Amino acid sequence: MSIATSRRRTELADFLRTRRERLTPDDVGLPTGGRRRTPGLRREEVALLAGVGVTWYTWLEQGRDINASVQVLEAIARTLRMDSQERWHLFQLAGVTIVPPPSQCPGLPAGGQDVLDQLDPFPAAIVSSRYDVLGYNRAYNRMMGDLDAVEPGERNTLWLFFTSPYMQGLCLGNRDTAAAHLVGTMRAAMAQHVDDPLWTGLVQRLCEASEEFDAIWRRHDVVDRALPLKDFTSPVGDLHLQVTRFEVGENGGARMMVYSPRDSTTRDRLGQLVEHDAAQRLRAV
Repeated sequence: MSIATSRRRTELADFLRTRRERLTPDDVGLPTGGRRRTPGLRREEVALLAGVGVTWYTWLEQGRDINASVQVLEAIARTLRMDSQERWHLFQLAGVTIVPPPSQCPGLPAGGQDVLDQLDPFPAAIVSSRYDVLGYNRAYNRMMGDLDAVEPGERNTLWLFFTSPYMQGLCLGNRDTAAAHLVGTMRAAMAQHVDDPLWTGLVQRLCEASEEFDAIWRRHDVVDRALPLKDFTSPVGDLHLQVTRFEVGENGGARMMVYSPRDSTTRDRLGQLVEHDAAQRLRAV
C-alpha cells in the first residue's frame, strides 16, 4: 500500500469514527442499553443498521486495505446520517471516484429564496434534476403538507410521493398518471447518472420502500416533459393548477416549478392556503 493510500485509509477510519460517535441509539431508534464506555453508536450497531458484517465494518473503520462497493458505502452513509458533502467525502476517501463533487450538485441559487417568497400565494419550489427540493415558499409548504417537518436530506419529491401517507393522497383523481410520469422523468434524467451512487442509492431505497415505485421503475418508461396540469386536494379545498417550469442556476441544473391557478376558485383558495395552519405533517417512511 502506498503512503498516499495509507493516509487516505487513515482519514477514512477517522471520518467514520467521528460520524459514528456523533449519533446516539435514540437517533436511530435503538435501545440505549445502559451505560456506554464510548460516545455514540457501537460498531456492531452501525454494521447491523447498514446490513454489513461487523468484522468487515470494523476493518473498514480501522483503515485496513479492503474494498467497499457503492451499495455498501451508500448504506453506511445513510446509517450515519451523512449529508451530500459528507457522502462525497466518504466516497473519495474510499477510493470510489464516480461520485461528482458537491460543486456539480446544484444547490439553491443565489436569490432563489427571495424569488420564491415573492410568488406567494402561488406555490413555487426549486428542485434538482434528482427531485431534491432545494427551496420552497409558504404556499408550496402548505400544499405539500409541511415540508418544514421533514429532515432536509429527505425532502425529495420522489421519496415523499411514494412513501408519505399525506403525499399519497394529495393527487386528485390522477395519481396513477402522476406516478408514472414522475418515475418516467426520473428514468430519463438518470441516463446521465447511471454510475452515480447518489442517484442509484435513491432508486434502490425507493424500490425497497415502495412496491408501486418498483413496479413502475421496472417498466423502463421515459418521459422528458413535465405534466402541465395538476389537481390536488388541500385543507382549504381542491386546487386546479397549471405548472410553469423555469431553468435556474449557473448550469441550469435546477428548475423552478410555479403552480398558478386555472380558475378563480383555486386563486381564492391559494390565498387561504398560505394563511392556513398546516396541521398535517409529512412522515417519510
